[in-house]
Amino acid sequence: MLYYYSKCDTTLNMKRGMFFALLTVFFAGTSVAEVQDLNTALQNTYRACADIDDNLHDLKVLAGVNTAVTAVGTGLGIGATATGLAKVSVDNEIEELERELERLAEENTWPDPTDEEREAFLQECDRYEQEHINEVSEELKELNEKSKKLGNWRTGLLATNTATNIAGAVIASQTINKDDIKGQIDACITATNELNEAIIAAKLSGEDVSEAKSIYEACRDYQYVDVSAINKRGTGAMVASSIGAGLGGIGTITSGVANSDKVRDDNTDAGKKKEKDLNTTSNVLAAGATAASATATVFNATQIAAIKKVAKVSEACTGVLK
Repeated sequence: MLYYYSKCDTTLNMKRGMFFALLTVFFAGTSVAEVQDLNTALQNTYRACADIDDNLHDLKVLAGVNTAVTAVGTGLGIGATATGLAKVSVDNEIEELERELERLAEENTWPDPTDEEREAFLQECDRYEQEHINEVSEELKELNEKSKKLGNWRTGLLATNTATNIAGAVIASQTINKDDIKGQIDACITATNELNEAIIAAKLSGEDVSEAKSIYEACRDYQYVDVSAINKRGTGAMVASSIGAGLGGIGTITSGVANSDKVRDDNTDAGKKKEKDLNTTSNVLAAGATAASATATVFNATQIAAIKKVAKVSEACTGVLK
């Protein structure tokens, strides 16, 4: 019997030793990851979260400005494309009138007419034909002037579209990682989680945690928002505007060359083909630049939407912090 009690006592001592060892490990772990006191946690949360709303506001303004800029660029691109197509229509009319003049010139060349034929026929016919030639020549002159103006307008609109796309690309690049919004929000999430731990500890100590709890509840929603969408939309806008700037720049040069006197005045078959090809290329590039501007506008608009989602949290969080 004595042996039995001695064995039980030994077993009990071993269990007590293991229990105290576990307690020692627990308190040692607690000392390594020490919970902050409530005031320190509140101060850290303020420092990490207070400026996010202001920075998001600046970001939203930039994205809004860029939306307006690229929307203007889209309008200019549409104008350049429409002007180019109108020029094609005018140039087609010019071609028809030039063929008409050639026909009239051939009909007015008579192979050795007699005096009687000249007297009987050409007096009336020549007068009519000459009047018609004058009318066609005058109309052809007006159409050439209109075509020239349309070409200049297309070049100018493309140049301005290019400028807006360049500005759009620059502004979009400024919205990417502006003030490291993602880094700030990550820091705020960390501080908010640490605040929650401090609230639990303070509550166990009997402290008033009502203010700290309201801050935690307002700021904890940062962990549920997709901050990466802001940078993704900004990158998309920057790429689209860069492409638009490239297409618009080449289109501006091509349009200028197509509308130059050297190209327009070359009435050989090769010269006419070159002018037509250059005009077609200019119109295609104008359409491409317009599409790029429109794409950038969409990216900017969706970036604003992404910013607004984050801003809802930042407004609530900043509101309780201040």
